[in-house]
Amino acid sequence: MTGTGVGQEERLARAALTRLTEPGDETVGRWLRELGPVRLLRALTGQEPPPRGARAERLAGYRVRAATLDPAGDLAAVARLGGRFICPGEAEWPGQLDDLEDARPLGLWARGSANVRMWALRSVAVVGARACSDYGSHVAALLGAGLAERGWVVVSGAAYGVDGAAHRGALAADGATVAVLACGVDVPYPRGHTELLGRIAEQGLILAELPPGGHPTRSRFVLRNRVIAALTRGTVVVEAEYRSGSLVTARRARELNRYTMGVPGPVTSGLSAGVHELLREGAHPVGDADEVIELVGAMGEFAPRSRGPVVARDLLDSLAAAVLEAVPGRGGDTECVARNAGVDRDRTLAKLYELQALGFVRRQGEQWRVTDPPSTSGTPKPPGRRPAMRRGGP
Repeated sequence: MTGTGVGQEERLARAALTRLTEPGDETVGRWLRELGPVRLLRALTGQEPPPRGARAERLAGYRVRAATLDPAGDLAAVARLGGRFICPGEAEWPGQLDDLEDARPLGLWARGSANVRMWALRSVAVVGARACSDYGSHVAALLGAGLAERGWVVVSGAAYGVDGAAHRGALAADGATVAVLACGVDVPYPRGHTELLGRIAEQGLILAELPPGGHPTRSRFVLRNRVIAALTRGTVVVEAEYRSGSLVTARRARELNRYTMGVPGPVTSGLSAGVHELLREGAHPVGDADEVIELVGAMGEFAPRSRGPVVARDLLDSLAAAVLEAVPGRGGDTECVARNAGVDRDRTLAKLYELQALGFVRRQGEQWRVTDPPSTSGTPKPPGRRPAMRRGGP
C-alpha cells in the first residue's frame, strides 16, 4: 500500500538516493532540504552543479555509484516481494522519524502488509547483546510476548541474541513485531535467522533504508539504531556490555525524548555492565511488560504493585499485631505484655485470647508464649463436626 502526496519523479529520485548515499548522512540531509530529491540526484550525478560545500572526492564517489543506479528496477524488485517504498509526505510515513531532522531516512523499504505509521504509534524497541546469556534470552522473550499480548508492537534489529528472542516472543504470542535491518529487505541477515525473517515478513514488518540487495556494514548497523530509537515510544535494553550497539540505541532514544529502560542483571556479569551504566545515567529499571507499558502507555496503564507473599501476620489488625510484638521471647504474664505494648490490661488480654485462637500464642499458667508461625492463612478453620458413630461398629 502506498499513500498519496509524492509524485513518481520524486519517488524514483528518493529510491535512487538510497543506493547512491549512505543512511543517516546529515550533509546529504541538508542538501536534500535545500534542493529537494530530484535536483539533489541530478547534482550528485553531474547533471546539475554540485551542492554547496560538496568536496571533489566525495562527488567522484557518487559518480562511481551512479553507474549502477536503477531505481525503477529496485521498486519493481521490492514489489515482487510484496513490498513497497514509503516516502516522507505519504500517508504511511511514520512522522516520528522526522525528529531525526537532517538524519531522517530518505525513505523506507518495507515488506509486510501492515501499515507502518499505525504500528509505530504503539511500539516499543527491545534490544540487547548478541551473545546474551540464557537469562537475557528468557527475559527478552517474556518481554516480547508480554508486550504483544497487551497490544504493543515489538521492534528490534533481528540480530542473534536478545533481538531474535524478542521477535520470537512476540510471534509466539501471535503478536506484531517489526525488524529494522541494516541491509536490504530481501537480504536474510544474519543467515541463521532466514526462517525468522520469513515469519516476520508474513506476520509483521521488515523495514530498511537500503535498497534491495544492500549489504550490511559495521557503520550501517550503528546508523540503523537511530531508526529503531526514533520509530518507537521507548527502548528497553536487555543485557549489554559497555561497548554495545544497544546502548547507542537507548542513548539516541533519550536524545529524542523517548523513554529509555534497562533490565537489571547480576552485578557479576559483564553483560549487565552496560545496562547498569545506562540506569545510572537515568534510564528506568523495568522487569516485565507491565512496567514498560506503565511508562510508555496511556494515562492509567499502571503495572500491578509488586509485593511479597501474604503471610498470616499480615492479616492481623494493628492492635493485635502490637500485642503480638510485645510478647517476650521467653514468655511473660498479661501485665508484662500490656506494659510492653503500651495498651491497658483488659484490651491486651482480649487480644491475647484472639491471638491464641489464631495460633500465634499459647497460655501456660500465667505466662503467654509465642508459638511457631501458623501454617494456614491466619484465619482459623471452623471446628468440624465429629463423624457420627455407626451402630455396631467403632
